Amino acid sequence: MGISADAYCGDQITTDGKGDKSRRLYPGNGLGSHYAIIDNHTSRLSLNSLKLYSTFNSTFVSITFILICVTVIISFYTFNKGELAGQLMMNPYLIKTKGQYYRFVTSGLIHKDHVHLLWNMFSFYIFGTAVERDFGSLFGQAGTYYFIVLYLTALIVSDIPTYFKEKNNADYNSLGASGGVGSVIFVFIILQPLQSICLYFAFCMPGFVFGAGYMAYTYYQGRKSKDNINHDAHLYGALYGLLFCVVAYPGSLLVFYEQVKLWVGSFF
Repeated sequence: MGISADAYCGDQITTDGKGDKSRRLYPGNGLGSHYAIIDNHTSRLSLNSLKLYSTFNSTFVSITFILICVTVIISFYTFNKGELAGQLMMNPYLIKTKGQYYRFVTSGLIHKDHVHLLWNMFSFYIFGTAVERDFGSLFGQAGTYYFIVLYLTALIVSDIPTYFKEKNNADYNSLGASGGVGSVIFVFIILQPLQSICLYFAFCMPGFVFGAGYMAYTYYQGRKSKDNINHDAHLYGALYGLLFCVVAYPGSLLVFYEQVKLWVGSFF
């Protein structure tokens, strides 16, 4: 994934000026302009949760960095060990016939080559650290556990459709952390839809625009392409990230809607 977040700090505060029904958007503490919606009637994220961020940040240990280190070490170790890599790859047929369910997780800890590893881990670092801090502001210290559960379950869930699709194909193998990374990126998009995301550091667009294009591309490629890339894992990892965020923090839909509404309204 050759993508990155173009960090900028927003400070826009708006209000409709209607007394008790006033609504303000306060800049948050994620990567760039994450806004906490404060509404007297529909608030899901209160100012108290923003205070939690300060406590969380003072003892912050990056789980993203730890997961990257584990993935890099295991990937490097298996680069020149084809037999070992073969034992860790996603192989739906062997899962079905020999019950090797561990492959749902281990396939996300190895990569094809240095470039594959670099892009996945670079994207994971940029978006993972931002989502960790957002989870810290939302859930306090429990945000760490939410993040770990998100990433590890995404590795599994993103490969489930592939398992059912290829379970009778003994020659099918796939590897890489793209499903987990995709889930993290789309949690970031839900919470910060206006944050710029850049393709190869050049083509930048709001996160929700990138997300829509990403979904359309992976869906199309997953059904038409023969490039040996597991596009289904990309697609379902992203969808799982959206679902996880909405279930864990239902107010994220309101955050997303309000920010996109402001963006659209700026053109009129």
